[in-house]
Amino acid sequence: MSRPFLRHQSGRMFENAFLEASSKLHPAVPPLLYGPLTLGLLGWGLSTGRTTMGMSALFVPLGLLTWFIMEYCIHRYFFHWEGSGPVTRRVHEIAHGYHHKYPDDSQRLVMPLIATVPLALIIGGLLWLVGRPAQTLPYFVGIVWGYLFYDFMHWSTHHRTPRTAWGRELRAHHMAHHFATPDRNFGISNRWVDLLMRSAGRRLKLSRRDASGQDTHHPGERSSVKP
Repeated sequence: MSRPFLRHQSGRMFENAFLEASSKLHPAVPPLLYGPLTLGLLGWGLSTGRTTMGMSALFVPLGLLTWFIMEYCIHRYFFHWEGSGPVTRRVHEIAHGYHHKYPDDSQRLVMPLIATVPLALIIGGLLWLVGRPAQTLPYFVGIVWGYLFYDFMHWSTHHRTPRTAWGRELRAHHMAHHFATPDRNFGISNRWVDLLMRSAGRRLKLSRRDASGQDTHHPGERSSVKP
């Protein structure tokens, strides 16, 4: 099973100019925005005694783990849910369908702020309501750092030449999701959740040229089709 796609091209997602601009983001923006904010938040929590180094050492990794599970669930159960009507199909097209159709659009390889800011506020607000900052503050920071790692790895997997065996394996895992088995391989920053959930599929064998993103097709791909 595969989906129609167009290599090394981009398209328009919205007719409205503001929404169209909001759907694009340079990959440097998320770390430049959320990196200092989360470091400042954690530093403030430690300096004011609202959390401790021990709690941070425990709950930051738990936050990272939580993001890896969230990443898998969002990708599998929301991004790939198409529903049965025109509204749900349009939601799917905006959330993820466009990316599968234009996998090389470099301006849409990281999540736009119009999506991540509300999500961060919701998660942060819910954790604030719990009322245990010693645990929830570093836990929130870990979730955000997990998201930043995911964003970087997704951009890197599509846009950079992998330099390690792990990077090549991760790229092959994700490229198979795009071009061979879109109903498998939902992990992006990792492969272990797919192994745990038994949703790992085959990985495409990538040549050196292919790893740099220059080849038009991968083994097992269907030809691109016109929109």
